[in-house]
Formats: sequence, structure tokens, C-alpha cells
Amino acid sequence: MISPLEKLMTDFLEHLEVEKGRSQETVRHYDFYLRRFLKFSGAKSPSDMTQEAVRKYRLWLNREVKGREKETIKKSTQNYHVIALRSFLKYLSKRDVVSLAPEKIELAKQSMRQVEFLEPDELARLLDVPLKDVTFSRVPLVRFRNKAILEFLFSTGLRVSEAANLSIERLNLKRDEFTVKGKGGKMRVVFLSGEAKDWVKKYLEARKDTLPYLFVSHDLAGKHREHHGPLTPRSIQRIVENAAREAGITKRITPHVLRHTYATTLLRNGADIRSVQAMLGHSSIMTTQIYTHVTDKGLREVHKKFHRK
Repeated sequence: MISPLEKLMTDFLEHLEVEKGRSQETVRHYDFYLRRFLKFSGAKSPSDMTQEAVRKYRLWLNREVKGREKETIKKSTQNYHVIALRSFLKYLSKRDVVSLAPEKIELAKQSMRQVEFLEPDELARLLDVPLKDVTFSRVPLVRFRNKAILEFLFSTGLRVSEAANLSIERLNLKRDEFTVKGKGGKMRVVFLSGEAKDWVKKYLEARKDTLPYLFVSHDLAGKHREHHGPLTPRSIQRIVENAAREAGITKRITPHVLRHTYATTLLRNGADIRSVQAMLGHSSIMTTQIYTHVTDKGLREVHKKFHRK
């Protein structure tokens, strides 16, 4: 038999899905975080969610615990647990269910995370790999696809999941722009560079299939090179990693590093942070601000002008 608190939690998760329009992945994460709290605290009713219960839970999250799937949990992941818990308490408050006030729970302070991105010379080498290095792929169709993927990711700053799910009909190659559904089901406008557009067109013209997806897998073993479906995020990640290795780049390069490179390139060239926030699809400006410490041209110019004067 489920407890009153579990019933309210189920109602909350359905509220996230229906009223808030959160993705199934987000709902699953919230479900995991909240059930983790219930299991640890043993809470059965809203009144059991006390400040002391939350304090002990946060200590448990913060400390190394042998046998736990992840013995130590990063501060950012700990905060995801807390955000889910606080959102649940806000939901209870709106329903006039007496429990702990959500404003009594504060997020843990986090140090500024390091952002990995490609320098201009590294980016140029990476983008050239599909055309210059035949070991990357000897099949023209696949080389066109891989080149289009690299140019596309750098041009748009899309998350790898967004790129993998994209359909051809979404693109508007005449206007060099299209809309994409990002986190939380939010739509945003994305722009294509001339280079990315040209390679996407070359790849699409070389394809003989009728699949609706922008980037597809190609079975190279068969005589007619059959097409089996869209590339998965993992497949796109492997393409990027292989290109980086062939380009002689020693640091680990992923599709998200290309997204970071996209953002830092925009900011280094004078784009304002609010515009970059919109183009990345960040809901909070705080998320976008992780890039400013590596792109502040103004501070660099001040340093050059006045240092050792």
C-alpha cells in the first residue's frame, strides 16, 4: 500500500508532465531524486519532511558512502536532488498541504566549472578531417555526412540529442534558419552558417534514401549501402571523437565541446550574453555565464593597456 506522501509525489510528477510540460526524461529524474529521499528518510507523510530530515539527507548525499552506486556525488548533482525536493515542496504549498517551507532549503554553493572548448587552429583541423584524412572514411557519402555533422554542430550549437532527433523538414535552407525543440519542450530559433548549409545540402543530395531524418546511419557492408535509421547521440559522439583523434587533438572532444566552442566564439566576437543565452536555449542567464571568464575581451584589453605601464 502506498503512503500518502507517495500518492502526492505521483500527483506532482503528473503535474510536471501535464501542466508544466516537462519532458519524460525530466520527470524520470525527478522521480528518481524524490524516491531516493523517501527511501533514505523513511518519510510517509508531508509532515515527516522536516528540516532535520532534509539536513541528514544532504549530509548523506555529500559524504562518501561505500556500496552506493556513486560513492561520491558531485555538488551539481546534489543540487539536482535538492531542486527536485524544493519543487515538490512548492507544489505541496500551492495545494495547501502542510509541510516544510521550500524557501528553507538552499542550494549548495558550487565552484565555477571549467569549460572545455576548441581554439581556432584546433577547430580548423577538426573540421578538415573528413575531407583530408581518408582513414576517417573512404566512402564519399559518409565523408559528406561526417563533414556536415561537424560543421552543423559548430554552426548551431545544438545539443547532440537535438541534432540526432532533427528531421529534414525542420530545416529551411533558403532562410538559413530553423526551429528546434530543446529542454523542457521549449522552441528556439537556430541559424546555419553558409559553410554548414553547403555541406548539409551536399550530403542530402548524395543520399538516395527516403528517410525523414537529417543524419542517418549507412550500412557500408551491403552492395547498395542500405540506410537503417537516424544516427544515435552516441554515434554522433563517436564521429566527433574520431575526428578529434585524427586531427591530433589530445584533449577529449565531444559534441558538447563543439557547443562550448560555438558559445565562446560568439562571445569572443562581440555577441552579447543575452543573445547567446537565447541561441543556446538556456533558461537561466547563470548557465550562460560560465563562458564569460574565458571570453571577456574587455578585461584582456584593459590588462594589455595598463599592465607594467
